[in-house]
Amino acid sequence: MTITQPDLSVFESVESEVRSYCRGWPTVFDRARGSVLFDEDGHRYLDFFAGAGSLNYGHNNPVLKRALLDYLERDGITHGLDMSTTAKRAFLETFREVVLEPRDMDHKVMFTGPTGTNAVEAALKLARKIKGREAIVSFTNAFHGMSLGALAVTGNAFKRAGAGIPLVHGTPMPFDDYLDGRTPDFIWFERLLEDAGSGLNQPAAVIVETVQGEGGINVARPEWLRALADLCRRHDMLLIVDDIQMGCGRTGSFFSFEEAGIVPDIITLSKSISGYGLPMALTLFRPELDVWEPGEHNGTFRGNNPAFVTAAASLDAYWRDDQTEKQTLARGERVEAALAAIVRENPGAGASYRGRGLVWGVEFADPARASAICARAFELGLLLETSGPQSEVVKLLPALTITTEELDEGLRILDRAVRETA
Repeated sequence: MTITQPDLSVFESVESEVRSYCRGWPTVFDRARGSVLFDEDGHRYLDFFAGAGSLNYGHNNPVLKRALLDYLERDGITHGLDMSTTAKRAFLETFREVVLEPRDMDHKVMFTGPTGTNAVEAALKLARKIKGREAIVSFTNAFHGMSLGALAVTGNAFKRAGAGIPLVHGTPMPFDDYLDGRTPDFIWFERLLEDAGSGLNQPAAVIVETVQGEGGINVARPEWLRALADLCRRHDMLLIVDDIQMGCGRTGSFFSFEEAGIVPDIITLSKSISGYGLPMALTLFRPELDVWEPGEHNGTFRGNNPAFVTAAASLDAYWRDDQTEKQTLARGERVEAALAAIVRENPGAGASYRGRGLVWGVEFADPARASAICARAFELGLLLETSGPQSEVVKLLPALTITTEELDEGLRILDRAVRETA
Protein backbone atom coordinates (compact mmCIF):
# COMPACT_ATOMS: atom_id res chain seq x y z
CA MET A 1 0.00 0.00 0.00
CA THR A 2 1.39 3.40 -1.01
CA ILE A 3 0.83 6.05 1.62
CA THR A 4 1.13 9.72 0.75
CA GLN A 5 2.64 11.98 3.38
CA PRO A 6 -0.29 13.29 5.47
CA ASP A 7 -0.45 16.82 6.83
CA LEU A 8 0.36 16.34 10.50
CA SER A 9 1.54 19.90 11.12
CA VAL A 10 -1.24 21.01 13.48
CA PHE A 11 -0.84 17.89 15.62
CA GLU A 12 2.91 18.44 15.85
CA SER A 13 2.73 22.19 16.54
CA VAL A 14 -0.29 22.37 18.87
CA GLU A 15 -0.78 18.97 20.50
CA SER A 16 1.36 17.91 23.45
CA GLU A 17 4.39 15.64 23.09
CA VAL A 18 2.55 13.14 25.33
CA ARG A 19 0.68 11.75 22.30
CA SER A 20 1.71 8.17 21.56
CA TYR A 21 -0.48 5.98 19.32
CA CYS A 22 -0.39 8.51 16.51
CA ARG A 23 3.41 8.20 16.36
CA GLY A 24 3.14 4.54 15.44
CA TRP A 25 0.32 5.16 12.95
CA PRO A 26 1.35 8.38 11.15
CA THR A 27 -1.80 9.11 9.18
CA VAL A 28 -5.04 11.03 9.70
CA PHE A 29 -7.99 8.68 10.20
CA ASP A 30 -11.33 9.86 8.90
CA ARG A 31 -14.00 7.15 9.21
CA ALA A 32 -14.49 3.58 10.38
CA ARG A 33 -16.99 0.75 10.25
CA GLY A 34 -16.73 -2.65 11.87
CA SER A 35 -13.09 -3.75 11.83
CA VAL A 36 -11.94 -1.33 9.15
CA LEU A 37 -10.69 2.28 9.33
CA PHE A 38 -9.99 4.66 6.47
CA ASP A 39 -7.67 7.64 6.50
CA GLU A 40 -8.49 10.93 4.82
CA ASP A 41 -6.82 9.74 1.61
CA GLY A 42 -9.01 6.65 1.48
CA HIS A 43 -6.40 4.09 2.52
CA ARG A 44 -7.92 1.07 4.28
CA TYR A 45 -6.63 -0.32 7.58
CA LEU A 46 -7.75 -3.52 9.27
CA ASP A 47 -8.09 -2.97 13.01
CA PHE A 48 -6.46 -5.46 15.41
CA PHE A 49 -6.44 -2.81 18.16
CA ALA A 50 -10.15 -2.10 18.75
CA GLY A 51 -9.64 1.10 20.68
CA ALA A 52 -7.38 -0.70 23.18
CA GLY A 53 -10.33 -2.97 23.89
CA SER A 54 -13.01 -0.25 23.89
CA LEU A 55 -14.57 -1.42 20.63
CA ASN A 56 -15.38 -5.07 21.22
CA TYR A 57 -18.34 -4.74 18.85
CA GLY A 58 -16.43 -2.81 16.19
CA HIS A 59 -16.52 0.78 14.98
CA ASN A 60 -19.92 2.38 14.46
CA ASN A 61 -21.77 -0.86 15.06
CA PRO A 62 -25.06 -0.30 13.19
CA VAL A 63 -27.30 -1.76 15.92
CA LEU A 64 -25.76 0.44 18.60
CA LYS A 65 -25.60 3.47 16.31
CA ARG A 66 -29.30 3.23 15.57
CA ALA A 67 -30.15 3.14 19.28
CA LEU A 68 -27.91 6.15 19.92
CA LEU A 69 -29.27 8.21 17.02
CA ASP A 70 -32.87 7.49 18.03
CA TYR A 71 -32.10 8.63 21.57
CA LEU A 72 -30.37 11.83 20.46
CA GLU A 73 -33.05 12.66 17.90
CA ARG A 74 -35.74 12.63 20.60
CA ASP A 75 -33.63 14.98 22.77
CA GLY A 76 -32.86 12.35 25.38
CA ILE A 77 -30.80 13.47 28.37
CA THR A 78 -27.11 13.68 27.50
CA HIS A 79 -25.52 14.90 30.73
CA GLY A 80 -27.15 13.71 33.93
CA LEU A 81 -24.64 13.58 36.80
CA ASP A 82 -26.13 10.79 38.94
CA MET A 83 -29.73 11.81 38.37
CA SER A 84 -32.27 9.10 37.63
CA THR A 85 -33.00 8.98 33.89
CA THR A 86 -34.83 6.65 31.55
CA ALA A 87 -31.52 5.74 29.89
CA LYS A 88 -29.93 4.80 33.21
CA ARG A 89 -33.00 2.78 34.22
CA ALA A 90 -32.94 0.85 30.95
CA PHE A 91 -29.24 0.08 31.37
CA LEU A 92 -29.55 -1.04 34.99
CA GLU A 93 -32.55 -3.25 34.25
CA THR A 94 -30.79 -4.81 31.26
CA PHE A 95 -27.50 -5.28 33.11
CA ARG A 96 -29.28 -6.97 36.00
CA GLU A 97 -31.33 -9.22 33.71
CA VAL A 98 -28.65 -10.13 31.17
CA VAL A 99 -25.41 -10.10 33.19
CA LEU A 100 -25.97 -10.33 36.93
CA GLU A 101 -28.96 -12.63 37.43
CA PRO A 102 -27.84 -15.43 35.06
CA ARG A 103 -24.57 -15.57 37.03
CA ASP A 104 -26.25 -15.48 40.45
CA MET A 105 -24.52 -12.18 41.19
CA ASP A 106 -26.20 -9.55 43.34
CA HIS A 107 -23.43 -6.95 43.08
CA LYS A 108 -24.35 -3.30 43.38
CA VAL A 109 -23.51 -1.04 40.42
CA MET A 110 -21.57 2.17 41.01
CA PHE A 111 -21.20 4.72 38.22
CA THR A 112 -17.77 6.25 38.70
CA GLY A 113 -16.09 8.86 36.56
CA PRO A 114 -16.07 7.60 32.97
CA THR A 115 -12.55 6.12 32.85
CA GLY A 116 -11.12 2.81 33.91
CA THR A 117 -8.60 4.40 36.23
CA ASN A 118 -11.46 6.13 38.07
CA ALA A 119 -13.23 2.81 38.53
CA VAL A 120 -10.01 1.44 40.04
CA GLU A 121 -9.63 4.46 42.32
CA ALA A 122 -13.17 3.88 43.59
CA ALA A 123 -12.45 0.19 44.18
CA LEU A 124 -9.30 0.95 46.18
CA LYS A 125 -11.00 3.67 48.23
CA LEU A 126 -13.93 1.39 49.02
CA ALA A 127 -11.68 -1.50 50.08
CA ARG A 128 -9.70 0.76 52.39
CA LYS A 129 -12.87 2.27 53.85
CA ILE A 130 -14.35 -1.17 54.57
CA LYS A 131 -11.25 -2.76 56.07
CA GLY A 132 -9.76 0.31 57.74
CA ARG A 133 -6.36 -0.53 56.27
CA GLU A 134 -4.19 1.19 53.68
CA ALA A 135 -2.13 -1.58 52.04
CA ILE A 136 -3.14 -3.02 48.68
CA VAL A 137 -1.40 -5.99 47.05
CA SER A 138 -1.01 -6.03 43.28
CA PHE A 139 1.09 -8.15 40.93
CA THR A 140 4.21 -7.92 38.83
CA ASN A 141 3.56 -6.41 35.36
CA ALA A 142 0.12 -5.19 36.42
CA PHE A 143 -1.49 -2.15 34.81
CA HIS A 144 -4.45 -0.49 36.50
CA GLY A 145 -4.44 3.11 35.26
CA MET A 146 -2.59 6.43 35.22
CA SER A 147 -4.01 8.31 38.22
CA LEU A 148 -1.99 8.17 41.43
CA GLY A 149 -3.84 5.44 43.29
CA ALA A 150 -4.01 3.23 40.22
CA LEU A 151 -0.34 3.89 39.43
CA ALA A 152 0.60 2.74 42.93
CA VAL A 153 -0.66 -0.75 42.01
CA THR A 154 0.81 -0.66 38.48
CA GLY A 155 4.09 -2.38 37.74
CA ASN A 156 5.51 -0.55 34.71
CA ALA A 157 8.51 1.56 35.79
CA PHE A 158 8.09 4.14 33.00
CA LYS A 159 4.46 4.83 33.86
CA ARG A 160 5.14 4.88 37.60
CA ALA A 161 7.94 7.41 37.11
CA GLY A 162 5.48 9.83 35.54
CA ALA A 163 3.76 10.30 38.91
CA GLY A 164 6.53 12.60 40.13
CA ILE A 165 5.90 11.65 43.77
CA PRO A 166 6.33 8.47 45.82
CA LEU A 167 3.65 5.87 45.10
CA VAL A 168 2.75 4.34 48.42
CA HIS A 169 0.61 1.68 50.09
CA GLY A 170 0.97 -0.80 47.23
CA THR A 171 2.98 -4.03 47.45
CA PRO A 172 3.69 -6.19 44.37
CA MET A 173 3.62 -9.98 44.46
CA PRO A 174 4.61 -12.46 41.71
CA PHE A 175 1.94 -12.98 39.05
CA ASP A 176 1.21 -16.49 37.83
CA ASP A 177 4.39 -18.11 36.42
CA TYR A 178 6.48 -14.98 37.11
CA LEU A 179 9.07 -17.27 38.72
CA ASP A 180 8.89 -19.82 35.87
CA GLY A 181 7.22 -22.45 38.04
CA ARG A 182 10.24 -22.78 40.32
CA THR A 183 8.35 -21.65 43.42
CA PRO A 184 4.95 -22.90 44.61
CA ASP A 185 2.12 -20.43 44.06
CA PHE A 186 1.70 -17.82 46.83
CA ILE A 187 4.34 -19.31 49.15
CA TRP A 188 6.04 -15.90 49.47
CA PHE A 189 2.77 -13.98 49.79
CA GLU A 190 1.34 -16.27 52.47
CA ARG A 191 4.58 -16.37 54.45
CA LEU A 192 4.62 -12.56 54.56
CA LEU A 193 1.01 -12.50 55.74
CA GLU A 194 1.67 -14.98 58.54
CA ASP A 195 5.00 -13.59 59.77
CA ALA A 196 4.67 -10.66 62.20
CA GLY A 197 8.21 -9.68 61.29
CA SER A 198 7.74 -9.56 57.53
CA GLY A 199 7.09 -5.83 57.35
CA LEU A 200 3.97 -6.30 55.23
CA ASN A 201 1.06 -4.35 56.63
CA GLN A 202 -2.15 -6.39 56.59
CA PRO A 203 -3.67 -5.58 53.16
CA ALA A 204 -7.19 -4.32 52.69
CA ALA A 205 -7.42 -5.96 49.29
CA VAL A 206 -5.70 -7.67 46.41
CA ILE A 207 -6.20 -6.35 42.88
CA VAL A 208 -5.55 -8.58 39.87
CA GLU A 209 -6.09 -8.89 36.12
CA THR A 210 -6.91 -12.38 34.88
CA VAL A 211 -4.98 -11.55 31.71
CA GLN A 212 -2.43 -8.78 31.93
CA GLY A 213 -2.97 -6.85 28.70
CA GLU A 214 -0.52 -3.97 28.97
CA GLY A 215 1.85 -6.21 30.95
CA GLY A 216 2.44 -8.52 27.97
CA ILE A 217 -0.62 -10.80 27.61
CA ASN A 218 0.22 -12.81 30.72
CA VAL A 219 -2.57 -15.31 31.31
CA ALA A 220 -3.40 -16.47 34.82
CA ARG A 221 -4.40 -20.12 35.12
CA PRO A 222 -7.86 -20.82 36.57
CA GLU A 223 -6.31 -22.81 39.42
CA TRP A 224 -4.03 -19.86 40.28
CA LEU A 225 -7.02 -17.52 40.42
CA ARG A 226 -8.94 -19.96 42.60
CA ALA A 227 -5.99 -20.23 44.96
CA LEU A 228 -5.77 -16.43 45.12
CA ALA A 229 -9.48 -16.16 45.95
CA ASP A 230 -9.03 -18.73 48.72
CA LEU A 231 -6.00 -16.88 50.08
CA CYS A 232 -8.01 -13.66 50.23
CA ARG A 233 -10.83 -15.38 52.12
CA ARG A 234 -8.50 -16.95 54.66
CA HIS A 235 -6.65 -13.71 55.37
CA ASP A 236 -9.58 -11.26 55.42
CA MET A 237 -8.63 -9.42 52.22
CA LEU A 238 -11.06 -8.27 49.56
CA LEU A 239 -10.50 -9.58 46.04
CA ILE A 240 -10.70 -6.95 43.29
CA VAL A 241 -10.66 -8.13 39.68
CA ASP A 242 -9.78 -5.42 37.19
CA ASP A 243 -11.83 -6.49 34.16
CA ILE A 244 -11.53 -3.20 32.32
CA GLN A 245 -9.81 -4.57 29.22
CA MET A 246 -10.56 -8.29 29.53
CA GLY A 247 -14.24 -8.01 30.49
CA CYS A 248 -17.27 -7.59 28.22
CA GLY A 249 -16.47 -10.82 26.41
CA ARG A 250 -12.84 -10.32 25.44
CA THR A 251 -11.81 -13.75 26.77
CA GLY A 252 -15.07 -15.47 25.79
CA SER A 253 -17.40 -15.24 28.80
CA PHE A 254 -18.73 -11.80 29.73
CA PHE A 255 -16.45 -11.59 32.77
CA SER A 256 -12.94 -12.93 32.33
CA PHE A 257 -12.96 -14.64 35.76
CA GLU A 258 -15.93 -16.90 35.02
CA GLU A 259 -13.74 -19.72 33.70
CA ALA A 260 -12.02 -19.91 37.09
CA GLY A 261 -15.34 -20.24 38.92
CA ILE A 262 -14.67 -17.34 41.27
CA VAL A 263 -16.83 -14.33 42.15
CA PRO A 264 -14.75 -11.30 43.20
CA ASP A 265 -15.79 -8.97 45.98
CA ILE A 266 -15.21 -5.95 43.72
CA ILE A 267 -15.05 -5.76 39.91
CA THR A 268 -14.04 -2.84 37.70
CA LEU A 269 -15.43 -2.43 34.17
CA SER A 270 -14.87 0.24 31.54
CA LYS A 271 -13.66 0.27 27.91
CA SER A 272 -16.30 -1.86 26.11
CA ILE A 273 -19.07 -1.62 28.69
CA SER A 274 -20.59 1.24 26.65
CA GLY A 275 -20.26 -0.89 23.53
CA TYR A 276 -19.64 2.08 21.26
CA GLY A 277 -16.41 3.58 22.54
CA LEU A 278 -18.26 6.19 24.61
CA PRO A 279 -16.69 6.94 28.01
CA MET A 280 -18.27 4.86 30.78
CA ALA A 281 -17.02 2.95 33.81
CA LEU A 282 -18.50 0.85 36.58
CA THR A 283 -17.34 -0.49 39.91
CA LEU A 284 -19.36 -3.51 41.06
CA PHE A 285 -19.33 -4.84 44.62
CA ARG A 286 -21.18 -7.20 46.89
CA PRO A 287 -24.17 -5.51 48.57
CA GLU A 288 -22.73 -5.69 52.07
CA LEU A 289 -19.76 -3.63 50.87
CA ASP A 290 -21.95 -0.70 49.85
CA VAL A 291 -20.92 1.57 52.73
CA TRP A 292 -20.49 4.78 50.73
CA GLU A 293 -21.92 8.02 52.06
CA PRO A 294 -23.83 9.99 49.38
CA GLY A 295 -21.34 11.89 47.24
CA GLU A 296 -18.30 10.33 48.90
CA HIS A 297 -16.98 9.40 45.45
CA ASN A 298 -18.48 11.38 42.60
CA GLY A 299 -17.71 12.98 39.25
CA THR A 300 -19.33 15.40 36.84
CA PHE A 301 -19.39 12.96 33.94
CA ARG A 302 -20.48 9.76 35.65
CA GLY A 303 -23.91 10.18 34.08
CA ASN A 304 -23.03 9.78 30.39
CA ASN A 305 -26.51 8.83 29.23
CA PRO A 306 -25.67 8.20 25.55
CA ALA A 307 -23.23 5.56 26.84
CA PHE A 308 -26.02 3.99 28.89
CA VAL A 309 -28.10 3.73 25.70
CA THR A 310 -25.41 1.95 23.68
CA ALA A 311 -24.43 -0.20 26.68
CA ALA A 312 -27.98 -1.50 27.04
CA ALA A 313 -28.22 -2.06 23.29
CA SER A 314 -24.97 -4.05 23.24
CA LEU A 315 -26.12 -6.31 26.07
CA ASP A 316 -29.43 -6.89 24.28
CA ALA A 317 -27.76 -7.63 20.96
CA TYR A 318 -24.83 -9.78 22.08
CA TRP A 319 -25.38 -11.24 25.57
CA ARG A 320 -28.93 -12.61 25.77
CA ASP A 321 -27.60 -15.97 24.58
CA ASP A 322 -24.21 -17.68 24.35
CA GLN A 323 -23.53 -17.08 20.67
CA THR A 324 -21.03 -14.25 21.20
CA GLU A 325 -19.05 -16.35 23.67
CA LYS A 326 -19.00 -19.35 21.34
CA GLN A 327 -17.96 -17.23 18.37
CA THR A 328 -15.18 -15.54 20.34
CA LEU A 329 -13.75 -18.87 21.47
CA ALA A 330 -13.90 -20.23 17.91
CA ARG A 331 -12.17 -17.14 16.55
CA GLY A 332 -9.59 -17.52 19.30
CA GLU A 333 -8.80 -21.06 18.19
CA ARG A 334 -8.28 -19.71 14.69
CA VAL A 335 -5.82 -17.09 15.98
CA GLU A 336 -3.99 -19.64 18.11
CA ALA A 337 -3.46 -21.95 15.12
CA ALA A 338 -2.15 -19.09 13.00
CA LEU A 339 0.25 -17.88 15.70
CA ALA A 340 1.53 -21.41 16.24
CA ALA A 341 2.38 -21.56 12.53
CA ILE A 342 4.08 -18.14 12.59
CA VAL A 343 6.25 -19.12 15.56
CA ARG A 344 7.05 -22.52 14.05
CA GLU A 345 8.04 -21.04 10.69
CA ASN A 346 10.26 -18.34 12.20
CA PRO A 347 12.49 -20.27 14.61
CA GLY A 348 15.22 -17.63 14.61
CA ALA A 349 12.95 -15.02 16.15
CA GLY A 350 12.90 -16.65 19.58
CA ALA A 351 9.16 -16.08 19.59
CA SER A 352 6.39 -17.51 21.75
CA TYR A 353 2.67 -16.85 21.89
CA ARG A 354 -0.10 -16.86 24.49
CA GLY A 355 -3.63 -15.65 25.02
CA ARG A 356 -7.32 -16.43 25.56
CA GLY A 357 -10.44 -15.75 23.54
CA LEU A 358 -9.62 -12.79 21.30
CA VAL A 359 -6.64 -11.37 23.15
CA TRP A 360 -3.29 -12.76 22.05
CA GLY A 361 0.35 -11.81 22.15
CA VAL A 362 3.50 -12.91 20.34
CA GLU A 363 6.65 -12.28 22.37
CA PHE A 364 10.00 -11.79 20.64
CA ALA A 365 13.46 -12.26 22.13
CA ASP A 366 14.51 -8.91 20.65
CA PRO A 367 12.08 -6.21 21.81
CA ALA A 368 12.95 -4.07 18.79
CA ARG A 369 11.58 -6.82 16.56
CA ALA A 370 8.07 -6.41 17.97
CA SER A 371 8.07 -2.68 17.25
CA ALA A 372 9.43 -3.28 13.74
CA ILE A 373 6.68 -5.82 13.06
CA CYS A 374 3.96 -3.38 14.15
CA ALA A 375 5.49 -0.66 11.95
CA ARG A 376 5.61 -2.97 8.93
CA ALA A 377 2.08 -4.16 9.60
CA PHE A 378 0.89 -0.56 9.51
CA GLU A 379 2.53 -0.10 6.11
CA LEU A 380 0.66 -3.20 4.96
CA GLY A 381 -2.67 -1.92 6.30
CA LEU A 382 -2.98 -3.51 9.76
CA LEU A 383 -3.15 -1.74 13.12
CA LEU A 384 -1.26 -3.53 15.89
CA GLU A 385 0.33 -2.34 19.11
CA THR A 386 3.05 -3.68 21.39
CA SER A 387 2.79 -4.45 25.09
CA GLY A 388 5.00 -5.79 27.84
CA PRO A 389 7.60 -4.04 30.03
CA GLN A 390 9.99 -3.68 27.08
CA SER A 391 7.34 -3.52 24.34
CA GLU A 392 8.50 -6.99 23.38
CA VAL A 393 5.03 -8.41 22.69
CA VAL A 394 2.96 -7.88 19.55
CA LYS A 395 -0.59 -7.61 20.87
CA LEU A 396 -3.66 -8.80 18.94
CA LEU A 397 -6.97 -7.30 20.08
CA PRO A 398 -9.49 -7.58 17.22
CA ALA A 399 -13.18 -6.81 17.64
CA LEU A 400 -15.33 -9.71 18.78
CA THR A 401 -17.51 -9.05 15.73
CA ILE A 402 -14.68 -9.39 13.22
CA THR A 403 -15.48 -11.69 10.30
CA THR A 404 -13.42 -14.81 9.66
CA GLU A 405 -12.30 -13.29 6.35
CA GLU A 406 -11.04 -10.14 8.08
CA LEU A 407 -9.41 -12.17 10.84
CA ASP A 408 -7.57 -14.36 8.33
CA GLU A 409 -6.51 -11.31 6.32
CA GLY A 410 -5.01 -9.69 9.39
CA LEU A 411 -3.21 -12.86 10.40
CA ARG A 412 -1.73 -13.12 6.90
CA ILE A 413 -0.48 -9.54 7.15
CA LEU A 414 1.06 -10.29 10.55
CA ASP A 415 2.80 -13.35 9.10
CA ARG A 416 4.19 -11.25 6.27
CA ALA A 417 5.34 -8.51 8.65
CA VAL A 418 7.19 -11.10 10.78
CA ARG A 419 8.92 -12.56 7.71
CA GLU A 420 9.83 -9.17 6.25
CA THR A 421 11.42 -7.91 9.48
CA ALA A 422 13.66 -10.94 9.95
